[in-house]
Amino acid sequence: MRIIAGAHKGSKLVTPGGTGTRPTSDRVKESLFSMLEGYGVLQAANVLDLFAGSGGLGFEAMSRGAAQVVFVDSSLASARAIEANADKLGIGHSATVSSGDVLQFLGNLPDPNHPESRVFDLVFMDPPYPLGEDAVTQVLSRLRSHLDEESIVVVERSSRAPEPTMPDGLEVFRSKTFGETALHFVQLAVEDPGDEDAAVEDAGDGGAVS
Repeated sequence: MRIIAGAHKGSKLVTPGGTGTRPTSDRVKESLFSMLEGYGVLQAANVLDLFAGSGGLGFEAMSRGAAQVVFVDSSLASARAIEANADKLGIGHSATVSSGDVLQFLGNLPDPNHPESRVFDLVFMDPPYPLGEDAVTQVLSRLRSHLDEESIVVVERSSRAPEPTMPDGLEVFRSKTFGETALHFVQLAVEDPGDEDAAVEDAGDGGAVS
């Protein structure tokens, strides 16, 4: 696995042993980052890489201008590979590695009203394909309070799986398929102005029935 563009273009990444990780292909990665650059979300971004594996997506983002990346993976071998890659690239000061359960990590983040609360500009979520849809939705639900109106979450799933079910407050605004891989782009749900106008009208007439 290698970084395909940016400051660290061509750098090879250490991968954990075994078959537990599924690196994103160069073809998918190139298309993904082309879209992200089009959205203007990469420069100086605060990035969260969930189910990070060897950290390929997070390191690609950093190579292309992201400021900081937090990597989370339950595998100790993956965490060690990420640390080795950060040291190899000389960016350990900008990379944080958490070895543990993704849901537990999100649950331990400071509450949005806390002074140390974090908002992520870009989130990569590449869970194992066998992970159930309910679990994917649960992760998204916990993630929601650490996003703002400009944040983008990229969920990578099997193209044979249904589109992830969104919790309240989130929506899929774009999906793209590459063979066996599907990318779903998620953001905070945009409120329909028509709904807001209707609510104002209802409040104005006191809900009276003629």
